[in-house]
Amino acid sequence: MVRKLKYHEQKLLRRLDLVNWEASSGNLAEVRALRRYRLGRREDYVQYKALARSVRALARRLRDLGPASAAFRARCAAALLEKLHGLGLVSSRQSLAVCESLSAAAFCRRRLPCLLVKLRMAQNLRHAVTFVEQGHVRVGPEVVTDPALLVPRAVEDFITWVDASRLRQKVLDYNQERDDFDLAA
Repeated sequence: MVRKLKYHEQKLLRRLDLVNWEASSGNLAEVRALRRYRLGRREDYVQYKALARSVRALARRLRDLGPASAAFRARCAAALLEKLHGLGLVSSRQSLAVCESLSAAAFCRRRLPCLLVKLRMAQNLRHAVTFVEQGHVRVGPEVVTDPALLVPRAVEDFITWVDASRLRQKVLDYNQERDDFDLAA
């Protein structure tokens, strides 16, 4: 049984109905995305939503240009599609229709922990975020400790373990590829 609330507690909870509580409509999708992609900060997701919204608006404005500016529209559309394809946000460079359906989830899928899971360097996102935060992963020559790093397609092939990482040593031991020179170091 729950104790009786004191006067100041009753006063604080007077306008709050815990039985019939409703969450705001936009918040549930946001919380679901934060959990699914293991986003540490809500501000990242808000920024991804704003970027996706601006790309969709730009694609709509390019689509709505008149026939007099067809060459300009084609040039800008090709540049936009090339940029988004290079970042890995869209899969094809065919038409602006793929830009109009861009969402914040596309940005979340290009984060470093999601790519670690995709490359099978981590079992799940929780482990991938931990590996990145502990400094076990490098992108190119630089060690990355921020899981919010967006990795473009050109750099995706250069995601590896840090040379001094215990995880790299375990993987090499498991695959029986560890060199004697590595044992001395």
